[in-house]
Amino acid sequence: MGIHQYFKSLSDMEKLYRCPGKFKYDEHTVAAHSFKVTKIAQFLGTVEEHHGKTVNWKVLYEKALNHDYPEIFTGDIKTPVKYASAELNQLFIQVEEEMTQKFVKAEFPKEYQEIYLERFKEGKNDSLEGCILSVADKVDLLYESFGEIQKGNPEPIFFEIYQEAVSTILKFKHMDCVKFFLEHVLPDLLNEKFIPHSELNEMTQNLIADIQ
Repeated sequence: MGIHQYFKSLSDMEKLYRCPGKFKYDEHTVAAHSFKVTKIAQFLGTVEEHHGKTVNWKVLYEKALNHDYPEIFTGDIKTPVKYASAELNQLFIQVEEEMTQKFVKAEFPKEYQEIYLERFKEGKNDSLEGCILSVADKVDLLYESFGEIQKGNPEPIFFEIYQEAVSTILKFKHMDCVKFFLEHVLPDLLNEKFIPHSELNEMTQNLIADIQ
């Protein structure tokens, strides 16, 4: 009982695979995703800071590191399903929050419960750090789906995930870090070899054009 259970659960995150139930050339765990999102968020935050924004790094790192911890209780939900509607997404968030609260109150000492309840809350909000997290999460999702498309995975869901990731990133096009991503990162990604250039390029350009 106690914090031992929390520390033990961190290893469980290495056994939680993203996008379950679909053929994949590469498996990605929730633990690896959390690490990558934190590294991506660090770079995005650096870009924002370079352009004069004030980044609360403590908040950003805590959001990024902890953003998917509640999946310990629910597992990973496929992106197209989770975001099929705002109501459904909110329901998933509510279930994760309730199960996380029960865990924290059962296993954490009282003096640390409020701290961890705050850390495990949904981190994506209208704050600069919340927006950076939203973008970083979708950038990693984009790369996961791109990797499968690049290898010729026939599952159409990876094109759907790629499209959803790009669409969400574009919602933050006013941010300097997203401008950097669109101008310097995405073109390099699309120039990678051994991918269906025409289809992926056309999809991406259409998504960008739709929001201009």
